[in-house]
Amino acid sequence: MKTNAFPRQANPQAYVGLLAAICFTLATQILPAQPASAPAPLVRDAATTAVPGAHLDYTPGQPPKFWSVAAAETIMARWPDYSQAYFNAWTYVNGYELYGFERLWRATGDPRYFAYTKRYIDQFVDATGNFRGVRTAKGSTNTPSFGNLDNMMTGNTLVMLYETTKDERYRKAADKIRRALDHYPRNQNGGFWHNQRMNGQMWIDGIFMGEMFVIRYGKSIGDSQYCWDEATRQIGLYSQIAQRGNSGLYVHGFYEPGHGGKAPGWADPQTGLSPEVWSEGLGWYALVLTETLATLPQDHPRRAELAGIYHRLAAGLKRTQDATSGRWYQVVDQGDRPDNWTDTSGSAMFTYTLAKGIELGLLDRNEYGPVVKQGYQGITANAKINDHGLLDIYSACDGVGVQADYAHYIHFKKSINAKEAVAGFLWATAIVEKPELEKLRK
Repeated sequence: MKTNAFPRQANPQAYVGLLAAICFTLATQILPAQPASAPAPLVRDAATTAVPGAHLDYTPGQPPKFWSVAAAETIMARWPDYSQAYFNAWTYVNGYELYGFERLWRATGDPRYFAYTKRYIDQFVDATGNFRGVRTAKGSTNTPSFGNLDNMMTGNTLVMLYETTKDERYRKAADKIRRALDHYPRNQNGGFWHNQRMNGQMWIDGIFMGEMFVIRYGKSIGDSQYCWDEATRQIGLYSQIAQRGNSGLYVHGFYEPGHGGKAPGWADPQTGLSPEVWSEGLGWYALVLTETLATLPQDHPRRAELAGIYHRLAAGLKRTQDATSGRWYQVVDQGDRPDNWTDTSGSAMFTYTLAKGIELGLLDRNEYGPVVKQGYQGITANAKINDHGLLDIYSACDGVGVQADYAHYIHFKKSINAKEAVAGFLWATAIVEKPELEKLRK
């Protein structure tokens, strides 16, 4: 630009404004643009209870060597005491996240991941195996109770600690969760209600929450025949009543009338089914189906049935993966609608599910390996090291219940670091990175 383009007697402030405009033009038109995958700022950060000043030494904006390690390190930095994470001290998200920590501990041998998990559980379980209350980040006291399936998920971690330490207090605490199922309300078809107060409502989420505990209890503590039969019953039952056509994909909820109370607004008056295949909901089902097949005895009479469900689901996931991003849509089977968007949480769950299937020999690596690779690339494209060296996860929702229609799923408020997405991200990256993580063992 020629210097005589500036007026001789211009106000100095005009020079400043013009210079700013020139810099903006250079930055936006000449300098390289951000990659298309770089996430835009979203509505809110769900990690509101994180300790002030949390930081790590990762370089802002640069990918870490191991996304799984960065995810776990970020959780420990934000919440040195994991009972203070998010909205409640003991609920499904704690067990979901800590199962990822277990995977990372077993892959790397790093004792910090085990110690972090044990420190969390030990706050809730006294020397005699009874549960006790813990003060939450919101100031209330949370004593674990088991009138809903959500709270049973973290029992999986109790059983893991019993497996590892043989400390009887963990077994006694796990026994209390097992006994809670003896008189837990069911529909006439045997499906568990999601919550004792949700008359007739069976949610796909609850199959994961309840049966992730049941299968591990049966494997490592006892009552094995009941546990295998119950887990396969719940999984098989849902496949019979909630599949979308013959797609291998499942809607979010089912309602059976006749138990008192009002019918939920989402339930179809004729079928009792909710309207949509929600990504994270389907992800819960995919995860527990996979983990059940990983531990279910080979001679169990329903094993072939569950394997068939798994293969149909895997084929449905392969078919609905977005070819551009590698992720899956918030409403999984409607990716052709312009307002649909790809969800990091469900995508992480599906990536894990397919990677685990390859590991177990359930899926052909040549056919599904590229699907896993794309899924991993897709979810990590929605992750970023922030200015404090902490890992942020984008493009997901926090705490979604069964919704009335497509629009409510699509327009549900998004969050950075939605708790389910953070946990799912750790599961998925830990299994994909496992071969290299194992080289870290000392």
